[in-house]
Amino acid sequence: MGAEAVAATGGVEAQKKNRIQVSNTKKPLFFYVNLAKRYIQQHNEVELSALGMAITTVVTIAEILKNNGLAIEKKVSTSTVNMKDENKGRAILKAKIEIVLAKSDKFDMLMNASNAAPETDTKSKE
Repeated sequence: MGAEAVAATGGVEAQKKNRIQVSNTKKPLFFYVNLAKRYIQQHNEVELSALGMAITTVVTIAEILKNNGLAIEKKVSTSTVNMKDENKGRAILKAKIEIVLAKSDKFDMLMNASNAAPETDTKSKE
């Protein structure tokens, strides 16, 4: 994230401990899903953030957590961020999304069930 993007979001907001900046090239999808679960456990909410092509990854992560009953959607915001194109040296606009997810009422029960007996889940699917 460039200096322009940090200035646009505000210096304090960029320092949040429960924010995950998602890239669609650096880590696999379920790395972010599991990280988001951990952040929800620790902070009761998580903020997923992405620029450009990674927006679809953030939406997918949020939908996985919501459909599994682990999180509820608190806030979705979209914006554009001024960035400098490194190849051409000119300013370009990039789409940005921020999704805040809060811990669902069933979160602890679902997490305890999945941690306690992972073998039971595989047997019930057969």
